Amino acid sequence: MIAIIDYGVGNLRSVEKAILAVGHDAFVTQNPEEVVKAEHVVLPGVGAFGAAMDSLRATGMDEAVRTVVAAGKPFMGICLGMQLLFTESFELGHYEGLNLIPGKVLQFFQPEDRTPETDALKVPHMGWNELTVRKPAPPLKDFPAGGMTYHVHSFYCAPEDPEVVAATARHGIEFCSAVWKDNIFASQFHPEKSGSLGLRILKNFGDWRP
Repeated sequence: MIAIIDYGVGNLRSVEKAILAVGHDAFVTQNPEEVVKAEHVVLPGVGAFGAAMDSLRATGMDEAVRTVVAAGKPFMGICLGMQLLFTESFELGHYEGLNLIPGKVLQFFQPEDRTPETDALKVPHMGWNELTVRKPAPPLKDFPAGGMTYHVHSFYCAPEDPEVVAATARHGIEFCSAVWKDNIFASQFHPEKSGSLGLRILKNFGDWRP
């Protein structure tokens, strides 16, 4: 059974429907105890980093997430849910994250990244991008070369350890689009909006036994 964390932010029902569509049981919950008891856990989300962290702390979901990860259960973050796993974000200020993956959440584009190419691009980054797999994370099993995933974001994750980068994509710069660390997999792209390849990732996640 896959628990989908409801902390008042995000795109929960579409994630639930996509997981159910690939044959795994899933439920949306606001109860930290149910999250801790689940076999797999998904942290989805869209919105602002600071408000999302406030909500996680207010509901006790931050500690539930840490408990699940420490127990070695398969855990997946999606979009904002990926960013919240990092140490800190600079979205509309400076905010501390869950620090389960050391690194920063930065806005497109940093001064050192500015080029004529980046100046011509729109932010937020929105649309389909080729995903380049860098490490064989279990949810990315059988992901084809040239496969596309759907992104909607203005900020991206910059891990301290390049070894946790599972996949990259490009929007003016190459950025981290997925991470894999032990029992944590997280994607900046939305698998529930990424067609058949996204559904395959969700099925692989549900099949995953770290």
